[in-house]
Amino acid sequence: MERPEWEGKHYSYFSNRECEYFPCHEGASPDDFNCLFCYCPLYALGHDCGGNFTYTENGIKNCTGCMVPHRRRNYGYVTGKFRELADRIAKAEKN
Repeated sequence: MERPEWEGKHYSYFSNRECEYFPCHEGASPDDFNCLFCYCPLYALGHDCGGNFTYTENGIKNCTGCMVPHRRRNYGYVTGKFRELADRIAKAEKN
């Protein structure tokens, strides 16, 4: 299987071990924790983000159990969803 062009590149992985919250998800492997998407760009996709989340009783999306944007191997998955995000924004702006 061919490696993605981003694999092993510095732009696809960043780990901020000096952050006061590192790693910010309980049980996460510090050696594989990608801080690049600290605030998940997929949050706005709701149920279509592909992550492991729940909703609080107040209807707020709770992503504390999700590691999708923080695993090194998921860079391509996250950036692959950007077109869907852009399409949703464009549709919302037309309304």
